[in-house]
Amino acid sequence: MKQLLTFIKKEFHHILRDTRSMLVLIGLPIIQLLIFGFAITNEVRNTNIAILDNAKDKATQNIITRIESSQYFDIDQTIKTNDQIEKAFKTGRIKLAIVFQSNFMKELAHNNKAQIQLISDATDPNQATTLINYASSIIMDYQNEFNTTNKLPYTINTETRMLYNPQLKGAYTSVPGVMGMILLLISAMMTSIAIVKEKELGTMEVLLVSPMKPWLVIISKVIPYFVISLINVATILILSVFVLGLPIQGSLLLLIFSTVIYLFCALSLGLLISTVTDTQQAAMLISLLGLMLPVVMLSGYAFPIANMPFILQVISNAVPAKWYIIIVKGVMIKGIDITQIWKELVILLGMTAVFLLISIKRFKIRL
Repeated sequence: MKQLLTFIKKEFHHILRDTRSMLVLIGLPIIQLLIFGFAITNEVRNTNIAILDNAKDKATQNIITRIESSQYFDIDQTIKTNDQIEKAFKTGRIKLAIVFQSNFMKELAHNNKAQIQLISDATDPNQATTLINYASSIIMDYQNEFNTTNKLPYTINTETRMLYNPQLKGAYTSVPGVMGMILLLISAMMTSIAIVKEKELGTMEVLLVSPMKPWLVIISKVIPYFVISLINVATILILSVFVLGLPIQGSLLLLIFSTVIYLFCALSLGLLISTVTDTQQAAMLISLLGLMLPVVMLSGYAFPIANMPFILQVISNAVPAKWYIIIVKGVMIKGIDITQIWKELVILLGMTAVFLLISIKRFKIRL
C-alpha cells in the first residue's frame, strides 16, 4: 500500500510540473463548457430586419413598435420600395423583411382583414423558420389585443416567403459549412503534420541545407495538399449540384477564386502550426483543438453568431471559416458578385499574410 501511494505521489508530481498538461486537463474543460454553454443555442435574438411600411398608419406603427421592442428583432433598415428588399438581403445585414400593404388600417376597418408579408433569408432554414414564427406570434398578439376592443373580429393574414431556399433544404446550410471545415482541416492539419514529420525524423534540416532553396522545399510540401483540396472542392460541388440539388446561382469562377484564397489561408495556418510544434502528435492536437471546435462552434456553420456573447462574437472574427462560409452562401445561394464579398476576401488575404509572416519569422529563428 505504501508503494502504491508513493507511485501515485510521483505521478501527481509529473502532472503538476508539466504546465501544458495542466492547461489541457484543467483549462480545456472550462473553455469547452463556456463555449458549448453559450454557443450551442437555437434561440434567435437581436436579429437585424428591414421594414417596408406602405401604409404608415397607426396600426402599422403599433406593430412595428411591438416588433422593435421585442428581444428578437432590431430594425436595421427602413426601405421604401419592393426593389430594395432583395438588395438588402444580398448585403447580408438582414435576415427578415416585413412588408405592410397599403391602406393597412383602412383594410382592417372596412374589410375586417389586412395583409402582412414576411420574407426570410432561408439560406439557414432553421433560423428562417424561427424568425417567421417569432414575427407571426407578435402580429397574432396584436390582433388578439385589437379584437378585444372591437365587436367584429379582425384578421391579419401573414404571407410567408422563404427567399433563396423555398423548399427549406438542409443542404443550403450544411454544404457551405462542410466545405469550410473540410478544406481548413485538410489543408492546415495535414500540411502541419507533414512538415513536423520531417522535423521529428530529423530530415528537415537536411532538406533545408540541400541545393534547393528552403522556400522551395516548403512549397513542395504544401502543393500536394493544395491539389488534394481542389479535388475535394470539385467533388463537393458536383455532389452538391447533382445529388443534393443545391444550385450555383452566382459565378463559378468567383467561387473558385474565393476558394483558392481560402486554401492559401489554410495552408499558411498549417505552416504556422508547424513552427510551434516539434511532434506530429502535438501538431494533431493543436489542429484538432484549435481548428475543429472553432469551425464548428464559432463560424456560423452550426449556430448563429449573433446569438453568442459579445466576446465570442469578437473571437469568431479570427476564424477563417466564418468568412469563407459567408462567401460560399453569398455566391452559391444568393448569386452575389465580388462587390458584395470584397470585405471577406480582403480579411482572408490579410489573415494569410499574417500567418505567412509569422511562419517565415519563426522559421528563420529556428534556422
